[in-house]
Amino acid sequence: MKPKMIGKIAVDLAMTVLLLLLMAKQLTGDVAHEWLGAGMFVLWIAHHALNFGWHRSLFRGKYMPVRVVQTVINLLLLAAMLGTMVSAVILSREVFAFLPISGGIALARPMHIFCSFWSFVLMALHLGLHWKMVLGMVRWVTGPVSSPVLRSTLRIGGAAVAVYGLYALVKNQMVSYLLLQSSFVFFDFERPLPLFFTEYLAIMGLFVFLAHYGAWGVQRLTKKGKLVFLGDAQKESLGIQTKHWTLGVRYSKLILIYDKQRCRMG
Repeated sequence: MKPKMIGKIAVDLAMTVLLLLLMAKQLTGDVAHEWLGAGMFVLWIAHHALNFGWHRSLFRGKYMPVRVVQTVINLLLLAAMLGTMVSAVILSREVFAFLPISGGIALARPMHIFCSFWSFVLMALHLGLHWKMVLGMVRWVTGPVSSPVLRSTLRIGGAAVAVYGLYALVKNQMVSYLLLQSSFVFFDFERPLPLFFTEYLAIMGLFVFLAHYGAWGVQRLTKKGKLVFLGDAQKESLGIQTKHWTLGVRYSKLILIYDKQRCRMG
């Protein structure tokens, strides 16, 4: 694996851990929360630097439905993260206390809650849209899952996590924060710490599940990447006479398959 890819994985893992810790402000305390937020800001910049190719390709290539969804979510996440960071600087009493900022707290507090919870949701959706890449890395390390039973078990497990995530979403009143219906975050101090992180991981899993299978459904509907094999009559109508060739269509291009070797036409 290339060093740049290792760097991307390390940054993304660190951002995921920090994201969960930032959602536990009442446990970490204000000072630690501010320093963790500053660390997230640094990692966020590193993430964009390592993935700068995405910015360069924004106005290149064709926009299929999945790419449109990915771009919209990425832009919304960018806006949510900027809103979170700006409001955090205004509210800061430790890390950015040296800045000559006065006032704006009444607006910054609800803005910080609103943007931070949307950042959590949008980061999970962003991860879900790239879940195939995550699975590819796992397969690269562990090898492909050849057992149909194991594949089905993993999918059922993913669905179970999503269902529990929906329960945790409602239990933690996250919808009210996303809709800006509350200016303060309720926290149950009697809840065990492992349960808190389990619930927030499940909520993240819910949006990963929705984004991953939602993108899969859109691809199925648009038939993107689907290989359709043609019968003998259709092959003859296209001038393919030999029985040794198999003709398929993918991405509006012709694919000829002969002895497991593919030759692209068109």
